[in-house]
Amino acid sequence: MSAVLKPEQKFAVCDGNEAAALAVALSSVDMVAIYPITPQSSLVEYLAKFAAEGKLNAEIVDVEGEHSVLSVLHGAALAGARTYTATCGPGLAFMFEPYMRTPGMRMPLVMTIVTRDTLTPQSVWGGHQDAMSVREVGWIQMYCETVQEVLDTTIMAYKIAEHHGVMLPVNVCHDGNYLSYGTTRIELPDQAEVSAFLGTRDVNWHAALDPDRPMAIDPLTGGAGGPGPSLFVRYRKGQCSGMQNSLKIIEEVHAEWGRRFGRYHAPLVEQYQMDDADYALVTIGSMSGAAKDAVDEARNRGERVGLLKVKTFRPFPVQAIVRALGQVKAVGVVDRSVSFGWNCGPLYQDMLGALYHAPVKIAVMSFIGGLAGADMTTDHFSRVIERTAAMADGGASGETVWMNEHD
Repeated sequence: MSAVLKPEQKFAVCDGNEAAALAVALSSVDMVAIYPITPQSSLVEYLAKFAAEGKLNAEIVDVEGEHSVLSVLHGAALAGARTYTATCGPGLAFMFEPYMRTPGMRMPLVMTIVTRDTLTPQSVWGGHQDAMSVREVGWIQMYCETVQEVLDTTIMAYKIAEHHGVMLPVNVCHDGNYLSYGTTRIELPDQAEVSAFLGTRDVNWHAALDPDRPMAIDPLTGGAGGPGPSLFVRYRKGQCSGMQNSLKIIEEVHAEWGRRFGRYHAPLVEQYQMDDADYALVTIGSMSGAAKDAVDEARNRGERVGLLKVKTFRPFPVQAIVRALGQVKAVGVVDRSVSFGWNCGPLYQDMLGALYHAPVKIAVMSFIGGLAGADMTTDHFSRVIERTAAMADGGASGETVWMNEHD
């Protein structure tokens, strides 16, 4: 049963996929292009249902595959439309060509990745491998811990993407299975309040397509003589500037959301029990809840452990991480994906780069768990805490620890 509410209702019970669809409806998008794939399928089914029922006033384009999904939305965004889609796993791989073009053309699309482990072995279960595999393409990436955060972040993503200092696409990532199908109670904001929060739509303020003003839309067709090296460098530099600008905008948008709606989410990183921590865990996504429970249990035993949850993964919030972890002795980084080139987790690899800037040398260890939908329980995180505490006491670091292998 749909959780779409009557105007006077404030709460719903729904899963993360429906929460994302509700957020899209509240964001008053103009066009949605869809192609279903597990565990994203129900999300686009909700969108189609909402449109059929008149609860989503947007054009739904049901295309023949994921490559066409983004290609259709490119045209819509260049004409000034607010757009949305969702995908995961092989669907994300199939759309890679237009996916790669989106940030270079500075199009502020919003797309949910309902994260899924990749092939092969065959898997349709949750993991971060798909989203992590495209982390360097130029999209902003934000990871959600709860169903409520899925709804709120999806709305905020439009205000971030369309900011004139950013103008870049945003991936809102929520975990397949655990959030896509996990059902809970959420609070829904009022439509008028969301519209006021997002403000006047201004999607393609710098170069909207206009039949009376023909123009090139790609640097390869930028005029006589081709783009030239300086033009290409200027494009790349502009993309990087937009990404770095987004760190401040993400913080500002989250702060405004909290003031307006009374729900505060950490914009870049969330510090949990970090005030006097000697060592810390670093997590990302829905497993952070179990990790917080394990930290609480360890605190009850007198252990001075904290947790840092990464919300914004791209651009990587280096300074926020250094401020949070700069004085701890050891860090255990828990990934739900693999960096094959380094035999560790990709979040771990980025943490090494960030902590290079810390005022002291910090021991860091990579933990990989939760692949292909495997549970990450408080017992798993208790083992992470134990190994990280040993590092803080002078134990060896640098080893990759694989969780779930013998569960």
